[in-house]
Amino acid sequence: MSVADITEAQFADEVLLSPVPVVVDYWADWCSPCKQLSPIIDELAREYEGRVKFVKVDTSAEAGLAAQQGILSLPTLQFYKAGRVEKSLSGGKSKNALKKVLDELI
Repeated sequence: MSVADITEAQFADEVLLSPVPVVVDYWADWCSPCKQLSPIIDELAREYEGRVKFVKVDTSAEAGLAAQQGILSLPTLQFYKAGRVEKSLSGGKSKNALKKVLDELI
């Protein structure tokens, strides 16, 4: 499963109305920690396929959405369940740290 980039116009349908928990990865192409986190997110998307949806928001292209969501640093991951942010993490994280959060979410 690939991790889709979404826009502000898609946010409500893809994240807030999703029947499964959603991880939103806020990133930018100039952000080194974002680039390090990206393959981990891709691996987790495959491992949790069908149980958790993963999407990415390019904060350079979607600055308004990032501001609306209160994103102050990159990378930031928001974990949504039933349309609400259950947890938010900023900075680089290990795969095991993210799996722990995901397992609590589902």
